[in-house]
Amino acid sequence: MPENIEELVQSALAHAQEAGELPAFDVADCGIERPADTSHGEWTSTVALRSAKLAHQAPRAIAEAICRHLELGGAVEKVEVAGPGFINFYLSPAAKNAVFGTVRAEGADFARSNVGGGQKVQVEFVSANPVGPMHVGHGRWVAIGDSLCRVMEHAGYDVEREYYINDHGSQMDVFGGSLSVRYLQLVSLMRDRGMSLAEAHAALEADRVAFVDDEEGARPEEHPFQNAFMEALGGNAYGGGYIIDEAAHIVEVDGERWVDVADGERVAAFRENGYRRMLDDIRTTCEDAHCTFDVWFSERELYVPDDHGDTAVDRAFKKLDEMGYLYRKDDALWFRSTDLGDDKDRVLVKANGEYTYFASDVAYHWNKFQRVDHVIDIWGADHHGYINRVRCVCDALGYPGRFEVLLGQLVNLLRSGKPVRMSKRRGTMVTFRELLDEVGADAARYTLISRSSNQMIDFDIDAVKEKSNANPVYYVQYAHARICSILRRAAGLSAEEADALGMDEVARRAIGDEVDFALLTDPTELALARKLSELEELIASCARDRAPFRLTHYAEELAGAYHAFYHDCQVLPSEGRPVDAALSRARLAACDAVRIVLALVLDLVGVSAPEVM
Repeated sequence: MPENIEELVQSALAHAQEAGELPAFDVADCGIERPADTSHGEWTSTVALRSAKLAHQAPRAIAEAICRHLELGGAVEKVEVAGPGFINFYLSPAAKNAVFGTVRAEGADFARSNVGGGQKVQVEFVSANPVGPMHVGHGRWVAIGDSLCRVMEHAGYDVEREYYINDHGSQMDVFGGSLSVRYLQLVSLMRDRGMSLAEAHAALEADRVAFVDDEEGARPEEHPFQNAFMEALGGNAYGGGYIIDEAAHIVEVDGERWVDVADGERVAAFRENGYRRMLDDIRTTCEDAHCTFDVWFSERELYVPDDHGDTAVDRAFKKLDEMGYLYRKDDALWFRSTDLGDDKDRVLVKANGEYTYFASDVAYHWNKFQRVDHVIDIWGADHHGYINRVRCVCDALGYPGRFEVLLGQLVNLLRSGKPVRMSKRRGTMVTFRELLDEVGADAARYTLISRSSNQMIDFDIDAVKEKSNANPVYYVQYAHARICSILRRAAGLSAEEADALGMDEVARRAIGDEVDFALLTDPTELALARKLSELEELIASCARDRAPFRLTHYAEELAGAYHAFYHDCQVLPSEGRPVDAALSRARLAACDAVRIVLALVLDLVGVSAPEVM
């Protein structure tokens, strides 16, 4: 419809100029917008305000001249000039309500656009180190990243989801060492004290909890095993309870096989075994949160030599060197990032020959741009200072303006309004898996994406679990389920019969083929049509602005508009409340359109649309 209004205004402008009422000038964009106040019509044009300087006339005079030459009829019922020169367009009920039929015809493809123009975009998100389970913050990146991908795909982008596995570097050895020490402690308890594996596990966990509770370290005698664990690893350890769990798994599978093996061999074996199990857990947790990745990229691949003995890191360094961006100083290899706007140059290889973490990022982002046109990384807000150096290397490699970072703020986890105590240093946290198990994937995802990524979010576990209209996800899902119930009743089908047929077929049987949407004139019916017609523009803006959270607001507004309609408009006849058959069919069709859009929007944020609640 905005395209049609644009054509009407352009044509009227041309006729006004031909008639000598306006001077000759060109306007590329007539500024067709949707007014915030519905009393100002369905669409407005700001062309008169935009062209006042070109025409050397007052905007209102320009608007009035254009209006005199507008060819009304069909969809446009009325037009008027308002304020300083806005041209407001009022559509006929049939034109307003045509969106109901469009939604039912297009189904899940409704509101698709080609804003992205097929651009191949890679979104890399989560990328938690495979040395432990995902925490709730990672869960937020799951919700934001996957929802952004879904929205961008609907808006015409070719999207690739990628998980970067940080499986190279010292943190992997620390992980293996942590497992090794815990394994030896478990075996020692079983040998020396005659404990079962379960008893030994419980003893270490109780000792770890005592360490966590002893914040000031005033009672070291209450947690000797945790003290020994930290001392054995020089304080550089993964201290969470999951390390004890993983060590117990090794004992359960291999028994005492690894006790007399050399420390280095044991650490290496445990590192690889634990790495695979952690990665499997991350993968299944993401899938259970309705998120699957197209690519799982291992950092280790960047250090695998090719047939010429060169790694991806070597090749990236060679490229930068050829372009004059590398130099040596104090026996270290440096990237001359200050030439590209960074505040200081960055070390790639230390004087001792050790690669920095940034070295991997250089090769990894170069690899990305061999595969896609544009890169979006989603990072935690604590990585803000890292953005500029990566941008500089992308610019240096020949991809200016094609690297983008979205920063995400943390999650404040609450229970009945009170903060849940967590400490990353001491290994006490609520995992994303635990959150999913307690509140469910739908409630978790919806809540985690309900605010902009650059805002902190309060996640109250008890409030999110509540099954009432005060809970936004329940409120939206209930609207969808209510519509499904109405359609089943209209079709004379049970929930089981409807499930076997599918809701599209249920709707077809309930409504039939002949629908007169012009019958829908109640303000609540027109409000539903307007809300549905906003979706394509909204999805496009969500994709452009990388802001999928707006869809949760839209879903709640649409659910609210539907509940208001249901309250004011009788859909099916009941005792003492007859409804004209044609009007009932039109209202059922409107219900069906809302059902389709609610399901679509929920799917775009990775949430299910239940048919029964």
